[in-house]
Amino acid sequence: MLRVDPPEPAEIAWQHLDTGQGKRSTVLDLRTPSGLRTAQRLLDTADVLVTGYRPGAVEALGLRVPDGVVTGRVSAWGTAGPWAGRRGFDSVVQAATGVALLEERDGAPGALPAQALDHASGYLLAAGVVDALGLRDGAGGTGGDGRGRGVSVSLARTATWLLDLPGRDPAHPPAAPPPADETTTVTHGGVRTARPALPGHEDYPHPARPWGTDAPTWLPG
Repeated sequence: MLRVDPPEPAEIAWQHLDTGQGKRSTVLDLRTPSGLRTAQRLLDTADVLVTGYRPGAVEALGLRVPDGVVTGRVSAWGTAGPWAGRRGFDSVVQAATGVALLEERDGAPGALPAQALDHASGYLLAAGVVDALGLRDGAGGTGGDGRGRGVSVSLARTATWLLDLPGRDPAHPPAAPPPADETTTVTHGGVRTARPALPGHEDYPHPARPWGTDAPTWLPG
């Protein structure tokens, strides 16, 4: 897995160490001819492209997605509607969808104790990408069709689903932070992060590396 970012705005160094487990990371400026050529070369031999931009943003830079590549897209507001072209992130979507109002305390807008829309949307996207790869490659001996597919999720849609779940208590007390010990965290050098969310995995096989320090190439094999 290779994460590709533009040089500006730069990722927050500690934030990447907290969330970048299992990813190599490189910096490319797709607005330059050399950066676009390198990115296209990577994409031509990729299995999956995951983007976190507004609909059409990557295509506007001139990047061409080959037919067999599975494309995963996560955006704030979805691919249609009057807000589709707007930027957004978790806390903004919490405010726009009413989460901040429901979580208010003493008349002040509130927020969920974690970036729940980011996390939930990410897991939904990952599940969709795995399904798309199975259909393409014939997982389970079913015979694949070789076709790439598009998988799209939005933070706004995830917020709507979460708000519609039964059993939600509007009068719940503030969330208590989990204990910061070996039951909930793992430590790599000077970095302590949350344990993997998936059951059966006690630690990350590849701790995060410093942001943007890897070469823009695929590893052999």
